[in-house]
Amino acid sequence: MNIAQFIIGIPLFIVLLFGIGFILNMLVKTTWMPTFLYMSIVAGVLIYLVMNHRTPHMADYVMLISGLLGAVASGWTIKMLRMKGYRMF
Repeated sequence: MNIAQFIIGIPLFIVLLFGIGFILNMLVKTTWMPTFLYMSIVAGVLIYLVMNHRTPHMADYVMLISGLLGAVASGWTIKMLRMKGYRMF
């Protein structure tokens, strides 16, 4: 992976998962469902890689963790908005 791809990929994963998580939280009305869904997908990907004898590199872990940060941030944001009285749909 190129260093430019790595640097651009980190905020891209954060914003992408934040947006997807925010929309899912508004539509499904569950606060932490996108986080658990993302963690299960990541676990499935890592199990698949290990079963096929491929080792993930440190850059892969950083990208996955940055996506997890975006998913957690979306849940936290929805929770705070609901506590302050905002109703989404």
